[in-house]
Amino acid sequence: MSAVEVAVAALRAVEPEDLRVLRAIEALMARYEHVPVEAVVRASGLHPREVSYRLDRLHEMGLIRRWIGPYVGYVLRVAGHDLLALNALVKAGILEAFGKPLGVGKEADVYDALMPSGRRVAVKFHRLGRVSFRQTKRVRGYTGEGVWADWYIRSRSAAKREFKALRLAFSSSVSVPEPIARNRHVIVMGMIEGAELADVELLDPEPVLADVLLNVRKAYVGAGIIHADLSEFNIIIRPDGSVLIIDWPQFVYKDHPNALELLRRDVLNVLKFFRRRFSVVVGEDSALSFVMGLRDDVPGLYFGGSSTT
Repeated sequence: MSAVEVAVAALRAVEPEDLRVLRAIEALMARYEHVPVEAVVRASGLHPREVSYRLDRLHEMGLIRRWIGPYVGYVLRVAGHDLLALNALVKAGILEAFGKPLGVGKEADVYDALMPSGRRVAVKFHRLGRVSFRQTKRVRGYTGEGVWADWYIRSRSAAKREFKALRLAFSSSVSVPEPIARNRHVIVMGMIEGAELADVELLDPEPVLADVLLNVRKAYVGAGIIHADLSEFNIIIRPDGSVLIIDWPQFVYKDHPNALELLRRDVLNVLKFFRRRFSVVVGEDSALSFVMGLRDDVPGLYFGGSSTT
């Protein structure tokens, strides 16, 4: 089972005392490479026998990792971190039911879920550094709990940044998933339906390119942000043919020292793809001027009367 599946299964079985122990380990991982049992006892406020029982339970559930050396210590597994985030989102009335995976990538897993209202949403688990961790483990041959702790910190940071970007973009009418909630390394957002631009054959590609550039403009001019990693792999073509721009953890503000360079790279990535795949040729300078708000059209593209402000 995946870490998410382990967490969802355990969510039905964990008890308040289990959660107290998990939270204690989570908090102490910033101080210890392996959290000693005595430290868990102090932080959780539970009796030592109770802590010992809970540690055994959580280890059997696959939520924590036991280390035996000069002392016995524990760290959260990925599933344990997932469970804490999911539990918080369920308790907050954000999530009610969990569904199938929508996508598994190098740096995130995305799952289908339901809110108590019945609304379908996407739940994104940031996994920043997962590939490099696996490579390190394979090459160096160690379990590397310190690397796991670093992964948690980086994944939380990425989720926080992406959630901020989504809120800024969504409020400026950029076509992004609606940001609903965040906890730890997990973001709940509006449903992502469609296929990556890289996998779609477009019969009429010019309006799609115009839609992408218009949204880049809204992000830059309206929200004051730049995606900074835009490509055909994070542009979704929805069933109605409109675009949805996803994956924003690397965003920068327009006053960033490298803002113009990053904006140009985003625009050129898109233009090169449309030129290569669909033979649509658009001037780079005019497209860049358009997304910066310096002109209101791009020769060769029609924006359908949409507002460009």
